[in-house]
Amino acid sequence: MNIKTEKIQLPGHETWTLFQLENDQGMSVHFLNFGGIITNISVPDRNGDYKNVVLSYKNFEEYLENSGYLGALIGRVAGRIKQASFQIDGKEYKVEANEGEHHLHGGSQGFHQRLWQASSFENDGEIGVTLSCLSPGMEGGYPGTLKVEVTYRLTNKNQLVIDYAAETSQTTVLTLTNHSYFNLSGHPDTTVHHHTLRLNSARFAELDEELIPTGEWLNLKETPFGFQNQRKLSSSLSYETPQQIVVNGGIDHYFLFDGYNKPDILLKDEKSGRTLEIETDQPGAVIYTSNNLPAGKDLAKGQTKKHGGICIETQSYPASLHNSGFPEIVLTPEQPYHKRTLFKFGTETTQ
Repeated sequence: MNIKTEKIQLPGHETWTLFQLENDQGMSVHFLNFGGIITNISVPDRNGDYKNVVLSYKNFEEYLENSGYLGALIGRVAGRIKQASFQIDGKEYKVEANEGEHHLHGGSQGFHQRLWQASSFENDGEIGVTLSCLSPGMEGGYPGTLKVEVTYRLTNKNQLVIDYAAETSQTTVLTLTNHSYFNLSGHPDTTVHHHTLRLNSARFAELDEELIPTGEWLNLKETPFGFQNQRKLSSSLSYETPQQIVVNGGIDHYFLFDGYNKPDILLKDEKSGRTLEIETDQPGAVIYTSNNLPAGKDLAKGQTKKHGGICIETQSYPASLHNSGFPEIVLTPEQPYHKRTLFKFGTETTQ
């Protein structure tokens, strides 16, 4: 196992570090200390051919804007906060309205735009890097000084483990995630229509026309999103139902895990044989099939396009700030934040 680093210098900006982790099996994970952005996850297909299975820009300059949040750490709050406001103990807090009247993914200067401190480590059977930052109280409108650590671990079992930890000086709101777009084919010029997905979930959050939760849960069995059994994504990437129409043809919804079976999520590309199992202690995940990904940006191979990747954003849900019955995101000084998501890559031998 080894860790390599490369300095990235863009004119007029602080120097970034690109970390390159490789295990004894040949799997590699690359990421920046800028935004914690994952730029490469290279894994084999059934024939042993290694390809990058996450969307990444051809030029590092694109990450300065990164309107699609490719590969980035998201915080303080992943997802949308209705009307860019919330209350804690009866006091109202206003955050940036960076998507219409609403707040998205921590605002324009969220954690995806931060240069993180980084320290690497090597343990028995794993290597990794811990990214850390201090977010002052009222930064971006959020109360509480927040200490955050996010650790990327690569194991010899072809697992990428992301550990999230945080402590706050006063009661605040927090839910962190990673926004990588997966395309297990290794060919970003294709779409994910032929990927298959299984979700251990029976319901998802209904959205209005501004992609804000209505406060209602919908039963998966009554929609094209019934992924309790493995099925092709192509069945959901259309405009057949109101919930597909509001998200521009596809999926961009929060699914609540049933908690009974593992893995929580299984994604497959039958042609290459690559598989991705995801296990987490988060209560659910936003599944986003890049319906509104800005098109025409140069990737390492190909260009960004609609349905070119699938994001699996494990998290709690900011809908809980305005509705009951959703996973809470309030964080107190007495109970630090600790969450883990494990991505296990493998192959199936037959097509």
